[in-house]
Amino acid sequence: MDSALSFSAADLAQTRFAVSPMWEVVTSFRLLRNGTPSPLHRSWADQVRPRFRQAGLDRGRLAALVPPHGYLADFLNPTPSGPFPTLESELDAIGRTPVEQIARDLDTLGTGTRTARISRGLDLGLDLDLDRLRDEILTYWELALAPYWARIRGLLEADVFHRARQVAEHGSARVLGELHETVRWDDGTLRLVRRACALTRDQAGSGLLLIPSAFAWPRVLTRSVAPDPPQLAYPARGIGNLWEPRTATTATEAVAGVLGRSRALLLAELDTPASTTQLAAAFGLSAAAVSQHLTALRTAGLVTAHRSGRSVLYARTAVADALLCPQSDPWPDHRPGARPDPRSDARSDAQLEPR
Repeated sequence: MDSALSFSAADLAQTRFAVSPMWEVVTSFRLLRNGTPSPLHRSWADQVRPRFRQAGLDRGRLAALVPPHGYLADFLNPTPSGPFPTLESELDAIGRTPVEQIARDLDTLGTGTRTARISRGLDLGLDLDLDRLRDEILTYWELALAPYWARIRGLLEADVFHRARQVAEHGSARVLGELHETVRWDDGTLRLVRRACALTRDQAGSGLLLIPSAFAWPRVLTRSVAPDPPQLAYPARGIGNLWEPRTATTATEAVAGVLGRSRALLLAELDTPASTTQLAAAFGLSAAAVSQHLTALRTAGLVTAHRSGRSVLYARTAVADALLCPQSDPWPDHRPGARPDPRSDARSDAQLEPR
């Protein structure tokens, strides 16, 4: 079934882009729940899945709202208030969700055992414990996304800036027609082909919210809840390069002259987030020595720390990436007319599913 979203001049004027942390939460969470993750994200999934299961996130409230396939709860993706909302602001919006909308979403999700228990609670006049759901989302964020967020956000921002420039140079119609192979612009109408769920103006408000996603690939996902503007989450450009190693040996040597060799090598090793114990084993240093170096790097704004169960994961910041990868461009060419990374396009109709 195809879906069509009509546009007036006012709708086009209200069309905008946003980078949404919660869209990355739900799409990455779903990817981890699938038995076979996308090959583009396998290295990330292999690192995160053991922590994900150890935390019990595969059987909690969030798991009930984000099943491995099909529809996922719309209230988890409130309309972003600006182009780059924080996770905290989106969680606050989730906390203000009317109980009636939550009930409708649960009815749509179906009668799975865990979902049915939550639905019965709502029927009895109880609310879904949004505080506990918030805690689960924050736990998931810390162990699955926060250590990688500088890299992910850079990818998403690059997509937004590229498409904003395309709008300025070629107009909105061209940009809307190039979002995904299943999305077509046709004489004032945005058509989504091979969609199991319809997306029409009757179901949503005016305008359109376009949200690039690192984990939606190869799908396009939608949210349509009146009176909010419809949302369309599409695969960001350059996903195929997202997890590629980025540290340049020459840059590491140059940074060593400023920070010292041990700290420069630790930064280079943090191309993948790691704990103090893992870093100590990799370099043959004591945990105390590694901890001292990491404290200095964190104070300088070069690493961040993220709690994962009993351990802490350290990750490079965007500032550190710029120091260690000064000549590299982790995303595809953003010049006007450049072709997107082919691995960011959908490959199979069978992989398209309803939101």
